[in-house]
Amino acid sequence: MPEYTLKVRRYQPESGEGPYWQEFKVDLDPDLSVLDGLLQVRDRQDGTLVVRCSCRAAICGSCGTKINGQSGLACKTQISEAQEGADRRSANGTAPIVVEPMGNMPVVKDLVTDMEATHWEKIRRVTPWLLPEGDPPEREYVVPPESMIDITQSMACIQCGACVSACLSMEADPEFVGPAALAKAYRFVGDPRDSQTKERLYDLAQDPHGIYDCTHCFSCIDACPKGVAPMDQIMRLRRKAGDEHDIDDVNNGRRHELAFTKIIERKGTLDESLLLQESYAQGIGGKLMPTSGAIKGLLGSLPTAIRGIRTGKMRNLSKLIPGVHPKLPGDSQQHVKQIYTHAEEHREELNLYITGEEEALEEATTEPTPEDRVEPEADESPEPLASAVGGSGQDMDKITEGGSETAGQPEPVPESDVEPEPDEKGDR
Repeated sequence: MPEYTLKVRRYQPESGEGPYWQEFKVDLDPDLSVLDGLLQVRDRQDGTLVVRCSCRAAICGSCGTKINGQSGLACKTQISEAQEGADRRSANGTAPIVVEPMGNMPVVKDLVTDMEATHWEKIRRVTPWLLPEGDPPEREYVVPPESMIDITQSMACIQCGACVSACLSMEADPEFVGPAALAKAYRFVGDPRDSQTKERLYDLAQDPHGIYDCTHCFSCIDACPKGVAPMDQIMRLRRKAGDEHDIDDVNNGRRHELAFTKIIERKGTLDESLLLQESYAQGIGGKLMPTSGAIKGLLGSLPTAIRGIRTGKMRNLSKLIPGVHPKLPGDSQQHVKQIYTHAEEHREELNLYITGEEEALEEATTEPTPEDRVEPEADESPEPLASAVGGSGQDMDKITEGGSETAGQPEPVPESDVEPEPDEKGDR
């Protein structure tokens, strides 16, 4: 049975000493979890090790930890996969599996954190219950099943706090409402039975630590073990607040968002110097007669601009003078505008998200050798689109037509082409 080394961050407050690291060796089947390794340590080596757990099936959300720097559930992380991740991070190719308590939360003892102030208090902040209109019905509220599809993703949250632990915005601003609470907020904003949709959105948009405090870093999407994608729910809250309810927030978040998309549509890439002006003083009229709020916002942004110049981010002329930033070459800009038009016509959400290891990227971009190439047989016709998704043309019918009963099944053979079965004497 393979041996693994767990490097655990310990903290024993009763000792009066600060946190320290301690390594333990465990013998485990590779298919078992990091939580199994921690429980083996507690049972066989050190009974003082404190870890929170319950279901051991990625349902209760109790065993949230940071493993090799990545927030997640210890019971859902196979110890062999954790070892591979540790080895990739190491310069010499071998390293212990690092286990720490979750981030952005005060540590109670060893791997147990206090989730009250950073998680549960903020969950209560978004009013996590329905606020229907009128008297309650005699039985239950009945809504069409399809009207609930939009919120099923946010309903999958198990309140493990992994997204809160990984959130970079909460590191910079501990008052940020946070990804878990805002995902929970969308669960009720998108519920057709709720009557306070606009009020909820207005509250979260006007809060300086609300929906516009998210930096769009995708860390919560990486961390979430249930596929809730909290950042996507935050972006949906923004769209509903701005596009559907036209809420103009005091934090300038909506105007900044509009300025950003307008510049990309016009130039293809971001003109950062123009972005600042367009966020606070939209159009020619706004620049000729800026409001007191716009002047205050622009002056308040000067330290950020100065840091950009000092670090070299805004060193050339096109980044210092608004409007000088070039457009994309050739007809590339026209393609960008076509994407905008298509997205607006079809109301598509374009939350582009690309992740992966460098090794996997190299393998994906490496040309196959002649030995690896498989030439199609003479009677085979290439189906590039079907091959791209890993299925045949009939499988593609199932995808594009929403799953018909006959999709993916062999075509029926005409009766004239079917040979009769031979009888007992061999005659046909």
